[in-house]
Amino acid sequence: MNLSGVLFFPVTPFDAAGELAEGVLAEHVRQGMEHGPGGVFVACGTGEFSALSESEHARATRVAAEVVAGRVPVLAGAGGPLGAALNQARAAREAGADGLLLMPPYLAQGPGHGFTAYVRAVAEVLPVIVYQRGSVVLEPDAVVELAGVPGVIGLKDGVGDIDRMQRTVLAVREKYPDFLFFNGLPTAELTMPAYRGIGVELYSSAVFAFAPEIALAYLNGDERLLTEFYAPLVRLRGKVPGYAVSLVKAGVRLRGLDVGTVRPPLVEVADEHLAELEALIKTGLGQVAS
Repeated sequence: MNLSGVLFFPVTPFDAAGELAEGVLAEHVRQGMEHGPGGVFVACGTGEFSALSESEHARATRVAAEVVAGRVPVLAGAGGPLGAALNQARAAREAGADGLLLMPPYLAQGPGHGFTAYVRAVAEVLPVIVYQRGSVVLEPDAVVELAGVPGVIGLKDGVGDIDRMQRTVLAVREKYPDFLFFNGLPTAELTMPAYRGIGVELYSSAVFAFAPEIALAYLNGDERLLTEFYAPLVRLRGKVPGYAVSLVKAGVRLRGLDVGTVRPPLVEVADEHLAELEALIKTGLGQVAS
């Protein structure tokens, strides 16, 4: 699977009644595609995967696949209980997705070979990128084992342990040189210099969802944005649990597209924090224009 450049993780829009707003999602994806992302990851973490019904997940995936129309890969979130993950995987395949970002199987935990069996079952439906975060923190030899499972094509790291990731990258690429690694930390741009140092070039950009101009300027080498935009954004994100998603959705609204509010247990951005976000966006766009 050819994934490159900035990876676009759309938010999932809801209307005033709290229902999935398919037309708004289509417009959101269309606007993002104008800026040339290397892949679209729909109904994932930024898309409030854990708050979507299986029907909403399938409909959101279908909308994204139809808008993208084969120009870049489309991957959908999947995870949780195995039955739900398999339903999501099959529905995503029918909707036109090219692969899956596999979230951890929440709460239930087992030994390593149990997790491998979980991944193997889902990867039989569509190609899988395993998301390392929360209850899933893998040792290098475990990732080598997963890399040998047919259909498992990559690992997205949401933990941020650079030492572990370096050992993992070295161990896996010795046997599977084409295996993909992703920096999956919130606001990944701030940590990309460290990840690039260990050979991880791909990353998910939450900022691309609401300010693709800023995300692309950073990708093209404007590292002044780390100090003037990304570092303050990370500080703002850390003020309230769940802001890694809420701020993105608020940012999309600030840029003129009404994508609605987040679903519980996430909360909306407080007024004073919304003002900070608006100022940061203006600063970032000003930096790009200068």
